[in-house]
Amino acid sequence: MIILKSEREISRMHEAGKLLAACHKEVSKLLKPGVTTLEIDSFVGKYLADHGAVPEQKGYKGYEFATCASINDEICHGFPRNQPLNDGDIVTIDFVVNLNGALADSAWTHAVGNVSDQALKLMDVTKTAMYKGIEQAIAGNRLGDIGHAIQEYAEGESFSVVRDFTGHGIGPSIHEEPTVLHYGMPGKGLRLREGMVITIEPMVNAGTWYSKMDDNGWTARTVDGKLSAQYEHTVAITKDGPLILTEH
Repeated sequence: MIILKSEREISRMHEAGKLLAACHKEVSKLLKPGVTTLEIDSFVGKYLADHGAVPEQKGYKGYEFATCASINDEICHGFPRNQPLNDGDIVTIDFVVNLNGALADSAWTHAVGNVSDQALKLMDVTKTAMYKGIEQAIAGNRLGDIGHAIQEYAEGESFSVVRDFTGHGIGPSIHEEPTVLHYGMPGKGLRLREGMVITIEPMVNAGTWYSKMDDNGWTARTVDGKLSAQYEHTVAITKDGPLILTEH
């Protein structure tokens, strides 16, 4: 069942999103060679607590951390760890903020030190693909319009779009209906309605789109060991078009 949100509920989620965006901005200042993603995880937990919020994914289905931290070939759900980041790494930091019961979800891929030209292009294409998807998040359009815009652009830049992980509705719960694919056909799928709040979060790979799971049961990575990047916003469908709730 899809839960439509009122203007008041969207406003509260927007406040959570602003806090999340501010935290991401601080995280970007900290990420450099020698820093560990476990240190970043600790920072996020403290930052949110200091601002009256909690990391919603901590404890979700037994997950132990405030953030997901996916490095290089990890597609998503990487565990924060004590291993220092290296010059040239890329790392995606993904977390969900709960501010007085209102949720917001966002992920950003960061360059650590001096990264390769390919990594920079992958990051740029993934971010642009996300925004192309968001442009299609208009009442009356269909979910396939979002996925098609993302897929057409990313594949046109010689990258691939992950199929195994998707965006989703969000509200009182982290994951709600509908499922938001990052590939598809225009004019197909569920019709978007005012009051829907969804995440648009393409994961784009430098090689094939296929993934494999680590033994921890959470972390997905590319099957060919090539880089993966992800950008994510929480977006409300409004009468005036898409409203990004987690914008920097």
